Amino acid sequence: MGVISKDIKSKFANVKDKAFINILYTASWISSFQNEFFKPFGISRQQYNILRILNGTNDALKVQTLKKRMNERSPNATRLMDKFYAKDLIERFPCEDDNDRRVVYIKITEKGLELLEAISKDLHQDLPKNLTEEEAVQLSGLLDKIR
Repeated sequence: MGVISKDIKSKFANVKDKAFINILYTASWISSFQNEFFKPFGISRQQYNILRILNGTNDALKVQTLKKRMNERSPNATRLMDKFYAKDLIERFPCEDDNDRRVVYIKITEKGLELLEAISKDLHQDLPKNLTEEEAVQLSGLLDKIR
């Protein structure tokens, strides 16, 4: 009997069904962990993802490009960025080449970079701490295979 069986007190039709339910259960567990982790910083996991994406580029990004790069698509990404702008964590730039005023570029500010630095680097290290390097590679490969 696996841990998932104990956690949700359920039996499974087969091992593939158990694996699928385990993925969903674990994804929910990780989301809850992240929500609690980010509370003291005043941001959500989606907002953290936006800051990481912006930090990973030296250029300003179109809002649409940013939305596509998010690991969790958020229909309210614009609202999340409005909150960032109000906190001076991002800058907005209109597109100079387009006459379309809906095209907006976003860039992380120094204050946004400082927030990222203040957030523990251990966030993503603590979650898989029970996995060996080899197991982490195997897990990542299996998840890629599912998609």
